[in-house]
Amino acid sequence: MIQDPITFTGGPLDRVSNSRRDQGWLAERLADPTSRFMPMWGLRALIDLNAGPGIAWRPAADMAPFLEAGATRILLGEQDGVCHFAVDVSAIEKPKAEPYSGWGKFIDVRSIAGQLPAGHAAILAQARSMIDWHDRHGFCANCGAPTEIADAGYQRACPSCKAQHFPRTDPVVIMLVEHGDDCLLGRQPRFPKEVFSALAGFMEPGESIEEAVRREIMEEASVPVKRVRYIASQHWPFPSSLMIGCIGEATGREIVVDKVELEEARWFSREEIRAMVDASLTQEGFRMPPPLSLAHQLASRWLEGA
Repeated sequence: MIQDPITFTGGPLDRVSNSRRDQGWLAERLADPTSRFMPMWGLRALIDLNAGPGIAWRPAADMAPFLEAGATRILLGEQDGVCHFAVDVSAIEKPKAEPYSGWGKFIDVRSIAGQLPAGHAAILAQARSMIDWHDRHGFCANCGAPTEIADAGYQRACPSCKAQHFPRTDPVVIMLVEHGDDCLLGRQPRFPKEVFSALAGFMEPGESIEEAVRREIMEEASVPVKRVRYIASQHWPFPSSLMIGCIGEATGREIVVDKVELEEARWFSREEIRAMVDASLTQEGFRMPPPLSLAHQLASRWLEGA
């Protein structure tokens, strides 16, 4: 099943990168009763299960105690003149107790994303990655001093050495490998026995996308690849990767599996791949990861002639 936009892409918000640097403008939006806030507890998003489901936005008044206590807050962006923020409310001891139980339910982003409208899933990905980054970068990597939130959440500044720190996104190549009418897939030991997926790996400094694709396939399966073509990308907020989806054309078929990386790798026919894509929706037989994954979307596009 081809999804367009792919899950976690197609964000509807204007990130207003110029306006958000204005502290006066930002303060006005934080206090604006029309602004909307998405609470996140332990990186779980507040979801309204009665409407959609969808994001359970809260008014500024509900978030005031958390903001006054110094909770991390991120300006996600603006839509139709209304600003939308994410606020880390992990200080709540009992999120299932009143009044919080009446707000909605805090749900893991990965488990709910596939059930949300595309725009909502993209907002969750943005919020989860940003709050997780702030959780991990409270101290300056240059001098070790505590850092402070700046640029509406898109920067941390060190008041001691004046260093500036920005959120990072780790590039990952994920690729199907084709040879004639067959496609190479692999499975890691942590996968369910029936699941096979596209090969993937982090890019290394100094590599082009094409070089990273060829290296990863050679390392994991010893299959040489010549031509590489880009298909699509996806933000993956666990914690913050950019999945760069490609298809590589193999010049050979012999597989030697790197048992550190993979448990198994094998060639599948086009008919088998089609059955696996369909089975990912029914949980029957060999199957691909679910449709929210870029691996599934690459296989769907390959079947359609991408």
